[in-house]
Amino acid sequence: MSNRFRGFLMTNRTRYGRGMSTDATVTPTRDVIIRPVRDVDAESLGRVHAQCWHEAYDELISKAALEHLSPRRMAELWTHWMNQGPEYLQFAAVMDGEIIGFVGSGPARDDDAPRDRELYFMNMLAEYRSTGTGQKLFDAAIGDAPAYLWVSSANARARHFYEKNGFVADGAEHTEPFLGEEIHEVRYVR
Repeated sequence: MSNRFRGFLMTNRTRYGRGMSTDATVTPTRDVIIRPVRDVDAESLGRVHAQCWHEAYDELISKAALEHLSPRRMAELWTHWMNQGPEYLQFAAVMDGEIIGFVGSGPARDDDAPRDRELYFMNMLAEYRSTGTGQKLFDAAIGDAPAYLWVSSANARARHFYEKNGFVADGAEHTEPFLGEEIHEVRYVR
């Protein structure tokens, strides 16, 4: 097992929510603010993270596995992630005072990492996909910098988004535990 996982959700040493969808569901009518996450965001981030996983992984993971996902546990993980240090970047997309999406990047976690920086996760509530907010989140965490990420091979929408941003699959792949099940992932590099 790779060192990317640092005691995450019991046996669910998981790859957290990789990727945003590009389904068009709403047109933004209000301003979205992209800002660094704050300690006071942990509860909201936990709730939104859990909801995003239900929306993004509903077709990839069994409903029984997703039922074990707890907003409270996700909030605890966010509290940990927010205190890892300045080399770890996490941003929230906020609309009307509510978090609607988030992104995180930091130092590479893989022993054979092709780049020094890794995009760890990026998620957006389904109703805000294809509004440009995901791109703003992505730009805040990675911008044009060289980086890599892992994404579910079955998540075509996320793969398309990353390809649009100059990432290409480099041939590396693996199957990782995810909420007690397994997800096949491919590595993308830019």
